[in-house]
Amino acid sequence: MALLVDKHRPRSLEQLTYHHDLSDRLRALANSNDFPHLLVYGPSGAGKKTRIISTLKELYGPGVEKIKIDARVFQTTSNRKLEFNVVASNYHLEITPSDVGNYDRVVVQDLLKEVAQTQQVDLGAKQRWKVVVVNEADHLTRDAQAALRRTMEKYSPNLRLILLAESTSNIIAPIRSRTLLVRVPAPSEAEIVDVLKNVGRKEGFKEADGLNRRIARECGRNLRRALLMLEAVHAQNENVSADTPIPPPDWEALIAQVAKEIVAERSPQRILQVRAKLYDLLTHCIPATTILKTLTWKLIPLCDDDIKADVVRWSAFYEHRIKTGSKMIFHLEAFVAKFMRLYESNLMGLDF
Repeated sequence: MALLVDKHRPRSLEQLTYHHDLSDRLRALANSNDFPHLLVYGPSGAGKKTRIISTLKELYGPGVEKIKIDARVFQTTSNRKLEFNVVASNYHLEITPSDVGNYDRVVVQDLLKEVAQTQQVDLGAKQRWKVVVVNEADHLTRDAQAALRRTMEKYSPNLRLILLAESTSNIIAPIRSRTLLVRVPAPSEAEIVDVLKNVGRKEGFKEADGLNRRIARECGRNLRRALLMLEAVHAQNENVSADTPIPPPDWEALIAQVAKEIVAERSPQRILQVRAKLYDLLTHCIPATTILKTLTWKLIPLCDDDIKADVVRWSAFYEHRIKTGSKMIFHLEAFVAKFMRLYESNLMGLDF
């Protein structure tokens, strides 16, 4: 059974219920004869992917929804083989090069070159070029972004790139200058409440405006998270009212438990126990940066004001290490050990 967030995802620009001016702008671009490379940025859960898929449908028609997943194998200069999944239709590809870490340049060079050197074979297609959607573009290495820039310049007649990112700060200036920047703001709480009402009406849920408003406040203006919270409430409770508790996601509850365990005991044995739980989170595809950020905000209320600034500083330090390194667990474990050292030194009145 599909999740509500997938079941009720808008399939066209007309079905989108907020940021109508942005939808009109994307429709005008899709119907123009000069569709540019796009850099679409905005916070998680704002609807970037939904708007881009709807734009592709405006470009090519319903054929973009007939997708398949291809398992591709790329070979590095050191003869290491990389397995990589590509979501593709006859008209577009969707890739996440950051999945292969520091080898993302290999994927960008080989895959995009292959796509760009082939022309559209569907004679009924409105456009003669293919679109490649690059997820998490702000997580690409500098080498991968440089390869992306060269591809944009050399193969623009056969290829259009749509880059999705949360921020443009990590995108190199040559790419920003060659793309049309499209900002997708997070929906307001009122807009999230409207979406929750519509979904609840379609699913036959009992009307609970107070619950919808609480979800809109607690989801951090993340529409995807709001829909998951709504589904969790109705799955775990038969009689839902405005005061029904909203359960946190399982991974967030586990991180909260880890934070309490770290504060309760600072020892090598506890680090090993925490390591196992962090591994569990990573194997369930929770991003390491999300784990670190959530763990930091769970730890801050549990420590004294004297070390809160240091905790945030070291969290930022290890977040940078995570983005530049390859072994996520090492940096998460190092942050846990550093927090234990800060906490213990504060209790003993030492400067560290």
